[in-house]
Amino acid sequence: MTVTKGRKLVALAGAALLLAACASKEERAGVEQATSAAGWSAGMPVVKVGLIGPMTGALAVAGISMENSVRVEIDRLNAEGGVGGAKLDLVVRDTALDPAKAVQAANEFAGDNSVGLVIGPALSAFYNAAKPILENGKKVNCQPMVATGDFSTAKYGYRAQDPVSLDVQKIIEHLKAEGVGSIGVVYEGDDAGKGTAAEVEKQAKAAGLTFAGFEHTRTDDQSHRAYVENLADAGAIWISNSAGGAKTMAAAAETGYKGLIVGGSGARNISFVEAAGDAADGALFSATYYPYPGKESRDTWKPGYRKHIEEIEKRFGKNTGPKTGAESPKAAEIAADCVLAYVKAADQAKSVDPDKVVTALDSIEISDQETPSGNSISPDKHEFFALDDIHVYQWKKDADGWHTVEVGK
Repeated sequence: MTVTKGRKLVALAGAALLLAACASKEERAGVEQATSAAGWSAGMPVVKVGLIGPMTGALAVAGISMENSVRVEIDRLNAEGGVGGAKLDLVVRDTALDPAKAVQAANEFAGDNSVGLVIGPALSAFYNAAKPILENGKKVNCQPMVATGDFSTAKYGYRAQDPVSLDVQKIIEHLKAEGVGSIGVVYEGDDAGKGTAAEVEKQAKAAGLTFAGFEHTRTDDQSHRAYVENLADAGAIWISNSAGGAKTMAAAAETGYKGLIVGGSGARNISFVEAAGDAADGALFSATYYPYPGKESRDTWKPGYRKHIEEIEKRFGKNTGPKTGAESPKAAEIAADCVLAYVKAADQAKSVDPDKVVTALDSIEISDQETPSGNSISPDKHEFFALDDIHVYQWKKDADGWHTVEVGK
């Protein structure tokens, strides 16, 4: 090697080192800037949020609504700095109503260190199958569409939905006040159906109401007429939160059922009104905060809820029933609550370490004025919501069309 060539190589090496040092300095400055904005560092550029739900199939509307709300909330939080300087990134996996796919997605997320929060799998049976994987993988997970089961034994799992026990309590209290003396259940014979029927029977008997029976439906049922006829003398029939609930409402209309149709928060879906038509007028459902569509001015809505819903409408529009004109937002606000609670807990813990995050989640307090759902979040035994967050609403039809009214205030 000549002296000239040697000098050139030394110069090139020096330039490369200088560029590397400058780049490193710039990268460090970027991290410092992100950290100072949030007050702490997540130690990574991106924290993934894994969403597992039915994006196709009969319940696709539920999965898409969750995705819409989670995206809106992630975008809002990223605009405010993300979590510990890291950007939140949504990763969606479709179960297509196949439990095996839910388990596969849970395994994928459990093995990915960049996933900080898992939302779902939606539906009780799917969550039950995935729960051991999420617990063993130490994945903080939040369940906005799991109404049955006990979360008090979970370490990393939280329920962000009104549990069936609270829904039933609210409805039973209302039925008793109205002088209704009996209630039956028409529901799928799965974990959710069995859990709901057991809860209705227990609380009805405790309140002095007669339990008229549990009619198990099948996914391939063309009609629920026979089930409704078997409960014709019941003062009320509790319907499924899933697609089968719409068939029960339609059957009640066909048979001229004279009692009340009642249910949990799934009955706020306009598919129930579409299926039953005018027979849905007067149907009751217990749910977390839900003034939509309502007849009151939006000025009366809680600010976090209103901001979230109006952004959903702006980006995704509304669901509108082609037969009835009934409207609902293309949103699942309680899924957005999961993201907000996770970021608040991580900020409180100043860490995305799952053990530190769940410790913070156990003591988090978020006002109902701030949450996308309009409900306060104060986890007790890993339940986001309490009895005070549950309301009884009624579908009503008048000259202005379909709307919901809160009853029993």
